[in-house]
Amino acid sequence: MAQQHLDPTDPAAGDATGDALAGYLRARATEFLRALRLHRESGAGAGNGSEETVDAARALRRSARRISGSLHTFRPLLDADWSEAIRPELAWLSGTLAMEHACAARLERLLLALHRLSGAPVLPAQSTGAGPRHAVAGAERASLTVGAAKAGALLDRQLTLARTRAHSTALQALGSSRFHAVADGIAVLASEVPLVPAAAGTGLRPLAAAAGERLDDAVTALPLVTAGHPYNAEALIHGLSPDPSPHPQDAPWHQVRLLLRLHRYAREVLHGGGPPDVRLLGAGRALDRHRDASEAATAAAQAARTPRIAPATAYALGVLHADQRHEVEAARFAFQQSWQQQTVGTP
Repeated sequence: MAQQHLDPTDPAAGDATGDALAGYLRARATEFLRALRLHRESGAGAGNGSEETVDAARALRRSARRISGSLHTFRPLLDADWSEAIRPELAWLSGTLAMEHACAARLERLLLALHRLSGAPVLPAQSTGAGPRHAVAGAERASLTVGAAKAGALLDRQLTLARTRAHSTALQALGSSRFHAVADGIAVLASEVPLVPAAAGTGLRPLAAAAGERLDDAVTALPLVTAGHPYNAEALIHGLSPDPSPHPQDAPWHQVRLLLRLHRYAREVLHGGGPPDVRLLGAGRALDRHRDASEAATAAAQAARTPRIAPATAYALGVLHADQRHEVEAARFAFQQSWQQQTVGTP
């Protein structure tokens, strides 16, 4: 894949300096505090799962990610002790708050896939001539239909339990002294950003460009020779093996997703939070889909390792795992297409 040398430092960004970074961080800190107030007012402490609570938690994660990402990209301009102390705490908070939503989304994704695989009269692959690698028919269809209900019930039990535990963990985190220390730090950040003395006259472009270069390098290093095969049997074999660890093919793609997010945040700082680059959003959506499918495949494989489940249930979970690994590969292809379009469109 051609390296495109992303450049977030076009003339529209102006001569952004540490003052622009300070303004961006103050705005994100204000968003964090506003979301925290809404979260408390919505009754989240009582275990309320209302839409307002979910939206407030999402806003908390959003602002925490942007603050943490900006502290990482522009760390030479910030007080080192303060930045290195609060950045991992923001990552902890964002990750903790994301677990409940991730469990719910994973369960929904897997149940919809089971319904599609077992309930559709004709599979898309059969009607498009994709070949026997996708086909499930005859006795196999009957076995999948029988096992799908039990597989869905097993996944529902496991992921609902995981979601309940994640909800409890999030509530405990939001009531902990650790979180209150983070909130206090963000409250201070909303009024005073701890920049180094030279930051006010230092341009942000070199640091933002470095974030883009790190993304370029990570994309160039993606294992496209293996991951680009239309049917990646190695990933399927690994996923259903006794080893529960994620497939190593996925890790470089997850890293690219994180670096793309940092690059987007750096652009936001330079452009004053203006409209996002739709091309980067398309690439980001493909990588989000990759992450979701990868984690869903892992959940299906984990459920298939449950002791003493019926053969039809294990078979349905195996088909489900294979389906989600196909989704992983489709997401990789979508990302490549989006990235190549960016390469063509880059001046």
